[in-house]
Amino acid sequence: KWKKVCNFAPRISVQAEFRRARSYNKATPLFAECNCVIMCSLECLKVDLKGLKDDETSLVFDLDDTFFGALDGAEVKKGSLHVSVSIRKASGFFEFLIHAAGTVIIPCDRCLDDMEQPVDTDVRQVVRLGSENSEDGDTLVVAEDEGILDLTWIIYESVALAIPIRHVHAPGKCNTAMTNVLEELSADRSSDEESDQAVDPRWEKLKNFKI
Repeated sequence: KWKKVCNFAPRISVQAEFRRARSYNKATPLFAECNCVIMCSLECLKVDLKGLKDDETSLVFDLDDTFFGALDGAEVKKGSLHVSVSIRKASGFFEFLIHAAGTVIIPCDRCLDDMEQPVDTDVRQVVRLGSENSEDGDTLVVAEDEGILDLTWIIYESVALAIPIRHVHAPGKCNTAMTNVLEELSADRSSDEESDQAVDPRWEKLKNFKI
């Protein structure tokens, strides 16, 4: 068994995205055995499935703003996460248990200023080797000739799904100037709607006619 601790400091952009492009960069994959603390790039999140020697493997990653900034098309741009990955090698498949906890920086729905949103999420992913990169129901299929699983977007998507639909600052923490402006706009809109619903005076006069 081995454990890898990675302080994430990427210096390259995303070159592979399993769920979207279903293709992998053929750069040197994540080495299969390590007991050191290192600085690494996105390559750190690529797991060499065929290189796993033990039945169980543990990985630990500390990801920061540079991780989110390196993802092409990601809506969340900043954050700090502690990610632990447990890999169980079984007959014909691999079971990944991924836990991510920390905070992400996203706009407040009330005042639009950035806010820290706590996230804590677990995801189970079954992976097997096959002829090409694909999905088979809930199972990810990794091309056997390469044997590399990229955890980058699996981790990101699990964190993105953990963000509440409505996210606002704690009471008293919103930008008061912005909330005042938004409240004024809301009041003006309500006033306009009430004005639109007012009865046309000409229709009022028609009510006096008897048929």
